[in-house]
Amino acid sequence: MPDGWQWDSTLFRGSAAYYERGRLPYAPGFAGTLAAALALDGRGRLLDVGCGPGIVTLAMARFFAEAVGVDPDEDMLAEAERQAARRGVTNARWVAARAEDLPAGLGEFRVVVFAQSFHWTDRDRVAATVLEMLEPGGTFVHMSDLKSPPPEPAPPPLPAPPYAQISDLVRRHLGPVRRAGQGRLVNGTPGREDLVLARAGFEDFQRHVVPAGDVVNRTADDIVAWVFSRSDSAPHLFGGGVEDFERDLRAVLQRAAPDDRFAERLPATEIMTWRKPLRGR
Repeated sequence: MPDGWQWDSTLFRGSAAYYERGRLPYAPGFAGTLAAALALDGRGRLLDVGCGPGIVTLAMARFFAEAVGVDPDEDMLAEAERQAARRGVTNARWVAARAEDLPAGLGEFRVVVFAQSFHWTDRDRVAATVLEMLEPGGTFVHMSDLKSPPPEPAPPPLPAPPYAQISDLVRRHLGPVRRAGQGRLVNGTPGREDLVLARAGFEDFQRHVVPAGDVVNRTADDIVAWVFSRSDSAPHLFGGGVEDFERDLRAVLQRAAPDDRFAERLPATEIMTWRKPLRGR
């Protein structure tokens, strides 16, 4: 868990409605890559912890007998349920809980996934619990955008979203230290998942990078949705000033692209896996 920060239920309050539109997707081949790497065959169960609106759960559900998405935000789970119905996914269910509430009577799983969510948890405690929830030889999966991508081969044909200016604007409205729920992230969020998983008793680390790189066009509405989908700029943080912030944000975007057209490349996806030891080893 981030130093000096304590979880509270407002972390992503109001963000669910913006998430799917605002966030760039994972690399298109991530589900197939993970299924091949883990030899998934339609059996066993998947647990997606911090599932948000179900993006990873729904993409992976076809490789399992059952998929369970866990998230403490009821709005995120409602959106996940809507997306499951829209896509015809019938073997997924949704549970309102924090990672620290596990095992929560959910049973045993073949794979447990944390997609850009593990850093919000009490990682040592949660890793130890997940080890017990996995079947022998089961897999802990950590997914994120690739943090150090190679240089772009060529700039996109349209202006990139002005992320630096957006960050400056957020700081002007919310203060210089990154917000997260009712707290602040003085030192950012933690890394070195490998050390945490090793302490818990996992083994057989593997890393997979799923390429992406396609250029996608974005509008001002997409970028506004991205801003409001984030924990450090969730709508509730601005209180009664949220309309003023959005007006200022749209002015920044208008100056950057007067025709309301941006472009950026989809990031590669990094997948890291660790195995639970087989019994008797």
